[in-house]
Amino acid sequence: MNAPIIGAKPKPAAPAANAPSVLRLTVDEGSQGQRLDNFLIRLLKGVPKTHVYRVIRSGEVRVNKGRAAADTRLEIGDVVRVPPVRVADRSAEPAAPAREFPVVYEDEHLIAVDKPAGVAVHGGSGVSFGVIEQLRQARPGAKFLELVHRLDKETSGLLLIAKKRSALVALQDQLRERETGKTYAALVIGAWPASRKVIDVPLHKFLTGEGERRVRAVEPGHDEAKRSITLVKVAHRYRDFTLLDVTIKTGRTHQIRVHLTHEGHPIVGDAKYGDFALNKSLSRGAAHFERMFLHARRLRFQHPASGEVIELESPLPAECEAFLATLPT
Repeated sequence: MNAPIIGAKPKPAAPAANAPSVLRLTVDEGSQGQRLDNFLIRLLKGVPKTHVYRVIRSGEVRVNKGRAAADTRLEIGDVVRVPPVRVADRSAEPAAPAREFPVVYEDEHLIAVDKPAGVAVHGGSGVSFGVIEQLRQARPGAKFLELVHRLDKETSGLLLIAKKRSALVALQDQLRERETGKTYAALVIGAWPASRKVIDVPLHKFLTGEGERRVRAVEPGHDEAKRSITLVKVAHRYRDFTLLDVTIKTGRTHQIRVHLTHEGHPIVGDAKYGDFALNKSLSRGAAHFERMFLHARRLRFQHPASGEVIELESPLPAECEAFLATLPT
């Protein structure tokens, strides 16, 4: 079976021996329950999503010889017909280096790793590769490895990866229904008021003039705003800073960072929404603290197979502990 290839319309000439051909793929356990569009996007890496949706709408993609919609859920044994699609040559692109990450929990269904700050969870947006690509390289025998959720590149801490499609779907359903407990440690500038425990402020995602993705707090009723709720508890007070335990009830992009800045207490080291002058002085000071102080420290969820409640903890990274030790109380 020829590998799929990406691209433009074929020229009206006799087909070459290695010309793209129709693929007929049988759905196995690794793809059970996946939407047709997501199945194709993963299969046809590098093909624009607009083109993937175009061939679905045109009826060129078939499931069990019938037309199918983008949101069709695939089942074991389904046969998916994929039309000839020219795929970009990726042989010149550098492969992600194999890398294992500290494992907090692992069984045949999922892995929980402790992601360091400064590492993206996946490639894209100018990043060649991230945790998931490196882990796949380190485990070539793994049939299925997919991110359950995401963390910002600058954020450290607990990250879930599914080893089975069934685990991925079950865990993402829990996240969607907010049935998981995700708690972060965040060091903010200034004295956080103990009475401020709930931040219920809508957020709006937008692009800057340079095309950079940003988020801002907006007034309720804004056309494109999404309700966003963050719970805050004071963990420890320092003379000029406050260490917070932050739990999110909604999972918006940059939610914690924007909410805390909106309240007048930006996260230490936040290069997008923080106090840039202070960040610069801390990086050049005796502590040489050069990262964002946001750490996914606790994760609670129901095991996707057994239903057992799993509660995972990740201690503060050494550089964060060392920085706290320098702060006067």
